[in-house]
Amino acid sequence: MIYDLIIIGSGAAGLSAGIYAGRYLMRALVLGKEFGGETAKAGDILNYPGFQSVDGYELVNLMKQQAAKLNVETIDAEVASITRQGHRFTIVTDKKTYEAGAVILAVGAERRRLGLPNEKELTSRGVHYCVTCDGPVYAGKTIAIVGGGDSSVRGAILAAEYAKKIFLIARRQEITAEPINLDYLQKLKDKVEIIFETEVKGIIGKNKLEKLILSRPHKDSAELIVDGLFVEIGATPNVSLAESLGVELGERGYIKVDNMMRTNIDGVFAAGDVVDHFGSFKQDIAAAAMGAVAANSAYNDHKIHG
Repeated sequence: MIYDLIIIGSGAAGLSAGIYAGRYLMRALVLGKEFGGETAKAGDILNYPGFQSVDGYELVNLMKQQAAKLNVETIDAEVASITRQGHRFTIVTDKKTYEAGAVILAVGAERRRLGLPNEKELTSRGVHYCVTCDGPVYAGKTIAIVGGGDSSVRGAILAAEYAKKIFLIARRQEITAEPINLDYLQKLKDKVEIIFETEVKGIIGKNKLEKLILSRPHKDSAELIVDGLFVEIGATPNVSLAESLGVELGERGYIKVDNMMRTNIDGVFAAGDVVDHFGSFKQDIAAAAMGAVAANSAYNDHKIHG
């Protein structure tokens, strides 16, 4: 079967696009390497309209169920390549090959690494990139979180439920986060200690993380002994598939779209964290909105090309 639309990415943007495509009675399929993307790992979400509090995985699962009721299937599969011939796209995954008349790229972004020696070797052995996933492992222990943005603050708030002590290491002299999250952080008092104007320069350990080397001394020592390190320094957009199709990127490396989520390639649309439409405002509500708009554009495109 040739689909009217294939959506690559099963996070908030991709599933929202699937829901709208289903409402437009399009033959649509959602493909995702990891179901739910970053939203599924987010833990409690407190700012999504309609929910005072909802678990991230529960939220995307509800979206998946809603799309399924509209005859939109979601398949866990990694897309290896996309090729285009006219207004027909061939999508090759690790399981099967599909064809579609249009594509929405909702592939999100990859968590940034520190790029330090030993980082790869100690990943999951003390070095982590998801507090929601791995925070509970450090119950009663001491951890460090690198980052000065909202994600690092939310990570510290969540980790405080488990860890005995948290060091928040910020490169600048200020923390940038939503005011409500800063209020939560302040209520944790001495449990979270912020180390300003400091970077992690070394990750030390053989079979597991033992300590960090800081760019400047903290309490007379450049060594910081911790049981775990969580890296929260933003993300890099996943644009390899877009580049293979000749999709134009913006100055910051994100997929360039217009107000209707159209790229420079006819039949290719993009939504979510892989685009920079709202700048640094990367939120599920924004991703879902972009997914809906992208599906609307794909539908209008389908009416023309059939």
